[in-house]
Amino acid sequence: MSEGAGEDDLRIIGAGRVGLALGLLLQRAGAARSLTFVGRRSTAPDHPLFAGGGSVASYHAGLPPAAPPPTGVLLAVQDAALPEAVRALARERLPAGTPVLHLSGALGADLLQPLAERGCSVGSLHPLAAIADSVEGAERLRAVWWGVEAAGEAGELAGRIVAAASGRILTIAPGGKPLYHAAAVFASNYVVALLATAEQAMVRAGAPLPEARAALAALASGAVHNVAVSDPCAALTGPVARGDAETVALHLAHLSNAERALYSPLTRAALELARVRGVDVAAARRIEHLLEDKG
Repeated sequence: MSEGAGEDDLRIIGAGRVGLALGLLLQRAGAARSLTFVGRRSTAPDHPLFAGGGSVASYHAGLPPAAPPPTGVLLAVQDAALPEAVRALARERLPAGTPVLHLSGALGADLLQPLAERGCSVGSLHPLAAIADSVEGAERLRAVWWGVEAAGEAGELAGRIVAAASGRILTIAPGGKPLYHAAAVFASNYVVALLATAEQAMVRAGAPLPEARAALAALASGAVHNVAVSDPCAALTGPVARGDAETVALHLAHLSNAERALYSPLTRAALELARVRGVDVAAARRIEHLLEDKG
């Protein structure tokens, strides 16, 4: 551990990518006295958490150990497995006030109602980060935003975890997780899909794929930076921001049907931003008419 042991004895149910990455981060930060993983496999995963004599982590197959109860529980299982995990915890009857957080992005704290009825403090905690690997993911979790829907002891546990990760809390209202997660998908998964479409068009324009990919990624990075330092309306550039209907028409004439199916609704969304910043009314109408004719 990098520092003195933290105050929590955490049980992490689920030994997949996110659970292991979070556990490794907490161990490296010295943010827990103990980390008890409970998973389906019969032996501990091959992972740095369970290697070496100085680890605070242990692994148990199927059932938690017969030991003092945890000071907090993290549910790091897939969404479809959460109801079963909640029912199992409810049967265990954890001490009143025990904080329980699930790590699902799309599901809300209401899923943990059976535990709340037994006196647990419940909530959800979700990192806004793409975790593809259970080891490298520990660093990916550092200094990111975390969606938190929790109060009381659960909120305090979430705060300690986010602080250990040097992260920041994005507070989510009760019932808001589906919209929170949809927003995250727009900002990450669909950006990837859009860049893939842009790549295809750039290659058809004659650019070699490696250079096209690097150039478009750099362009997208600059646009994201502009949003971060200002706001979407101020960051918008390009033909729609200028009211340049002729260029929009040129694009529509050369894009494939599949590309136009993406281009047209995105152009409409950009047009709403352009109107807020004061694009010429007549030019905006010309763009609208183009989208009606060819979108």
